[in-house]
Amino acid sequence: MKTTIRWFSRLAEAIAGGLLAAIFLTFLLQIILRYFFTPAGWTLELIGILWVWVIFFSCAFVVRERDHVKFDIVYLSAPRRARQIMSLIAAAAIVIGMLYTFLPTWDYIDWMKIRKTSTVRNPFTGNKIPLRDVFSIYAVFMLAVAARYAWMFVDILRNGPPKTELEMVVEEADEHVATDGNAS
Repeated sequence: MKTTIRWFSRLAEAIAGGLLAAIFLTFLLQIILRYFFTPAGWTLELIGILWVWVIFFSCAFVVRERDHVKFDIVYLSAPRRARQIMSLIAAAAIVIGMLYTFLPTWDYIDWMKIRKTSTVRNPFTGNKIPLRDVFSIYAVFMLAVAARYAWMFVDILRNGPPKTELEMVVEEADEHVATDGNAS
């Protein structure tokens, strides 16, 4: 299972990196076209589309929970049991919020199929891209976040609240002392 998760994580990082590379290359192309040829408006729109995808894809599949910015002064000062309750409430609220708003959000995204990009065209068909396709990544983001926090809810019930940074540092120091003690 861990191998599958690690493989999926690496694949997601590669896709996010590919999206960022595509943004950068499109930006360079935009500069070259602007200064040496005729400016191309489609480069601006393509960068915007890629930016939407890289943000929501990365937040859904690449960014780890501990990488998020948190305002956790009250949480960190609370005892372990209170932190577990706060973590359960937060995880449940996120799952409920994402699932409750999913259908109305999807209805709006699906409605966007009637609107199309201004200048970017599908390279295979030549047609302008429906905005539903552009913003469909948000629906994927919502489901991934709901699944992630549902899993976190179960994990918190089983194992208690996530360790604080201080607890992780102390644990690493204890492991370091234990391995240094065994080595001598």
